[in-house]
Amino acid sequence: MKRSATRLCVEVTDHSGRRVQRSGLEQWLQLVAPLSASGSITVALVSDARMRALNRRFRGVDRVTDVLSFPWNERAPRGATTLTSETGFSHLGDIVIATGRASRQACEAGHAKRVELRILVLHGLLHLLGYNHEEDAGLMARIEKQCRLRGGLPVSLIERAGQRSP
Repeated sequence: MKRSATRLCVEVTDHSGRRVQRSGLEQWLQLVAPLSASGSITVALVSDARMRALNRRFRGVDRVTDVLSFPWNERAPRGATTLTSETGFSHLGDIVIATGRASRQACEAGHAKRVELRILVLHGLLHLLGYNHEEDAGLMARIEKQCRLRGGLPVSLIERAGQRSP
């Protein structure tokens, strides 16, 4: 799993925007991300109530979801970024994860919360890179599977959703 970790800058924060120390998500995501992932991202770990409010505001869906991705510019072509002065990296966007929902999903799946957070952050990153599993004829699913195998995950979010479908 040895790869360059300098092409992707990951910052993990809590619901107040304070940096979360030693989450492990930063280094793991840097190692398993597709080679096309270059830039900075912020991952916010928030409450279910906060996630519900975000989902309602930005998607018009009044329920808690597990992960939301906010690309810096949804109209930009895949891979387009903007340079940030603080890090020197181009900012890809932000990923928000509902920690309560992640804990419940981890329990249902029979794995640690740490594993669930990795599943969700990988899925969110792929959306930031411009992939859309609802419209890309399986491309995102294939890339997500490659990354999750590289990262030692038991299943990807798309694979898990497919297992629940009849």
